[in-house]
Amino acid sequence: MKVLIVNASPHRNGNTSIALEEMIKVFRNEGVETELLNIGTQCIRGCIACGSCATTGKCVFDDAVNKAAPLFEEAAGLVVASPVYYASANATLIAFLDRLFYSTSFDKTMKVGAAVVVARRGGLSATFDELNKYFTISGMPVASSEYWNSVHGMMPGEAAFDAEGLYNMRVLAQNMTFLMKSIALGKSQYGMPEKEKHQWTHFVREDLKTK
Repeated sequence: MKVLIVNASPHRNGNTSIALEEMIKVFRNEGVETELLNIGTQCIRGCIACGSCATTGKCVFDDAVNKAAPLFEEAAGLVVASPVYYASANATLIAFLDRLFYSTSFDKTMKVGAAVVVARRGGLSATFDELNKYFTISGMPVASSEYWNSVHGMMPGEAAFDAEGLYNMRVLAQNMTFLMKSIALGKSQYGMPEKEKHQWTHFVREDLKTK
């Protein structure tokens, strides 16, 4: 069982890394393999809606997104972590996730998702909500802790002193592990939930197109 972890902080050994390391320790103790991708200093552009991925099966921009795609497909869970900029995840992570989720056609149903956010003070819950939307639009159960999945720290290393935040990271990893193992057991005994054909709708009325 493997978890893909994406760290979008440009500071590889910064406060976001401290939060993730707390989770990695738990995963290791539980026998869960982890793959860590540090994308914070990479040049990752946003989606241009070219539609190329629909025919080639991969994004037209061959960067960290295409590297992550097979790792995501193989993984039972995905952790995405970001520092908070203006009550939002940083632009690198949003560009990465937009393209990763859009360009990959494999079924993400029942892969477990978890968002981790780190800030000096505010904007954590808004960023947490923003990142969770990638999971919920893809049929991915969202792992929770006993509070929002957030850690506080401004100067490098300060997150190590946020005892409650690090506690929440450990609980998050424990809960995520339990979810992944439970889903794996459920798949083996009951299979996946039945799917009906998706009903695509929009708000343009057909009767107005001829006018």
